[in-house]
Order: sequence, then structure tokens, then C-alpha cells
Amino acid sequence: MKLESKLPGTKASIFSVMSRMAMEHDAINLSQGFPNFETDQKLKDLVTKAMNDGYNQYPPDAGIMELRELISQKFNNLYGRYYKPETEITITSGATEALYNSITAFVQKNDEVIVLKPAYDSYEPSIKLAGGTPVLVQLKGNDYQVDWEEVASAITNRTRMIIINTPHNPTGTVLSEEDMLKLQGLLKDTNIILLSDEVYQHLIFDGTIHQSASRFPGLAKRSIICGSFGKTFHNTGWKTGYCVAPAELMKEIRKIHELTTFSANHPMQRAYAEYLKQPEHYLQLAAFYQEKRDTFLKLISGSRFSSKPSKGTYYQLLDFSEITTEKDTDFAERLVKEHQLAAIPVSVFNINEKDHSQLRFCFAKTNETLEKAAEILCSL
Repeated sequence: MKLESKLPGTKASIFSVMSRMAMEHDAINLSQGFPNFETDQKLKDLVTKAMNDGYNQYPPDAGIMELRELISQKFNNLYGRYYKPETEITITSGATEALYNSITAFVQKNDEVIVLKPAYDSYEPSIKLAGGTPVLVQLKGNDYQVDWEEVASAITNRTRMIIINTPHNPTGTVLSEEDMLKLQGLLKDTNIILLSDEVYQHLIFDGTIHQSASRFPGLAKRSIICGSFGKTFHNTGWKTGYCVAPAELMKEIRKIHELTTFSANHPMQRAYAEYLKQPEHYLQLAAFYQEKRDTFLKLISGSRFSSKPSKGTYYQLLDFSEITTEKDTDFAERLVKEHQLAAIPVSVFNINEKDHSQLRFCFAKTNETLEKAAEILCSL
């Protein structure tokens, strides 16, 4: 058989590569973004209860109404934006499905989608599968700021969508109110859709306020916002996410959702619905992860790495330019093989693999794991 790949040249994800190397070399895995501590026992018990109560068949394709209502309340309380549970909220099999559905629903052949680099690695393949063309704009400097003039110059009459991510993976930066207002101005009087990846919305530090696209009227009316319960509640393997959008956008997204997964895991939805009734379960996460960040940075304070504290997510970039002149990919590989510690080289996410001598470390780990990792980093 002669086969033609729809994604020629696509390599294995760097997350898969580094996690596989971590297993092969019995290394501490601070590469892939998952906690190595357990989710709340209350939440696990709620899943068990849901199964025992018989919620083991298909839920409504858009998600159970109780969970959609609680998401609506959360957005209204936190960001002042009301989304109708009936027509503007959909539960998905993880946030990646929500992102894929959103791109597939609206991007057509020869459409352009602006992607700010570095970027989560599912965006570009999804755009290409839809027949679109990713238009890449590099974030500036070692602190990854948006050059909005460059974004403006990238907009053409073929631009269908812009994708943003805040708090940002892999850099740990956040978009400010000023950033969002500039973006709102750029998109005024256009038909461009904004896809806002906000899976780390509750993991934001130092008293900073999350600037959700839903806060800004000119953005909210054109925005699809994607969220993740797995990232929020330390259970990435449960693969449950959601998206919110105006009804005219959600109508098209649901068409794709029905054809891809039809519905998301029913017992998990029941459990999350009960758990979200206590907002402190997500409101306390910023302080919890800021303590993790601060612990990690304190532990490595005597090392030769330099850093600016992460502003959000559970990732920390470390600059290793005082240690070696190696490419970040080579240093990351050596760190696994020789020192049994896995991290993510940031260059793989940049245009032309631009190398700032930085590695990304996930600090969503037990203190014991962070201490062992810091001992290695301080020895270099």
C-alpha cells in the first residue's frame, strides 16, 4: 500500500521522548507536566460513588447539566461573564480535545491561524489537519513578551483564528490586562476567532489576577476558552476538560465533539460536579503551587542556574548558560543519561528552534522529589 501522511515530518512529542528516556535511565521526571502526588481522596471517593450509583453509561453529549451550571457560576463569579449552560458550555475528553474541536470546527483549507511561539505542541498539527496554515510569531527575549505590532503585521484577510495561552506553557509567563486590551483592539471589526487556552487559569502566583479572555467584552464575543479539570485537580489521566464560547460558536464545536468522542467520562463528570460546589477546591490552588515554586527555587538557590520566578502554571524555566554552552537539547539528554534528571528543552517549541539555554522543569512534585532533583542541579 502507498500511504501519504497528513503530518509528514512530525516527530514524537518531546514529552514522550523525555519521559521515555527518564524511564530508561531511572531518572527523576520533571519533564512531563503531571503531579506525582495523589488527587484529593474526596474526589476519588466521589468517582467511586458515581460508579456505584450507576452512572456508567453515556452522559448527555455536551456534558451533564449540573457540571455545566457550576462552570457557568465559576466564570460569572471570577470573571464577570455568564455563559448559558444549555448552549455555551461543553464537557470534553480533556482540554486537548476541546482545542482540536475548536480548530477543526472553524479552520478551513488555506485559512491562516496565528500561533505565538513557544507553543503547546498540539496546536500546529491540528491546524494542518484542518487544511489551515500556522502563521508563527515568536515571543520576544528570554522573558517571552508579545510584540503586538508583529502580531498585527501577521494578520491578513486569510486570518481565521489566533491562539493564545495564559498562563503560558512552557514559559510560565502570563498575559497582562494591557496585553489583552491590545489584542482586543487588534481584533475589533474583524471576523477573527480567538482560541484561548486557559488550562492553568487557577495556577497563577504573587497576587496576579488571571486575565481570562472572558473578562473583555470585545474578546469574549469571539472567544473559545478551553479549561482542564485534570491540570486543576492533579489527575491528568482522567482526561476531562471543557470549553466555553458564545452559542453561535459552540453550535459548530459540538458538531465536531459529537463525531470525535460524543461525550466525556460520565463518573468523572459526576464527581467534578459535586467537588466544584466548594470553590475553595480551586481557589486555594494558587497558594499551594506558589509554595511548590518557592520551595523549588529556594532549594536550587545555591546552584549555577539562573531564573525568574514562574508567574503561573507549574513549570519553572532555568537558564543554564553559566554551566555549559551545549544546545539545550544536548544538555537535556546528558542530564538524563549522566545525572538521572529529566527536563524539557525549550528550543523545541520556538521558531527555528531558537535556543536561549533554558530548560523547563515541572515542580508539581512532592517535596521529597524536589529535594532530590535540587541536589542534582546544585551539583552541576
